[in-house]
Amino acid sequence: MIQKTYFKTKDYCKVKFSFAPENAETVEVVGLNSDWENGIILSKKKDGTFSADISLPKDSKHEFKYLVNKTEWLNDETADSEAANEYGGTNSVVVI
Repeated sequence: MIQKTYFKTKDYCKVKFSFAPENAETVEVVGLNSDWENGIILSKKKDGTFSADISLPKDSKHEFKYLVNKTEWLNDETADSEAANEYGGTNSVVVI
């Protein structure tokens, strides 16, 4: 799930990424700001979901994927859209 919080006086939006894959020990969101090398680690909650609050610039669009247990790449079904990637699959897209 993706929740966006806009601020009238700020040039960024706070985006909360929440994801609950089965049998996950670690979850990272990768690809934001076109950075596919350095993922942002989501914190695991007691209910088994993983989440993180990330500030992203207003009027921007970001492709991303979740990396689960360092091996499995997953999309977010609640993302704004999807975009084809160079590997024959798709990436999730969030529009700010």
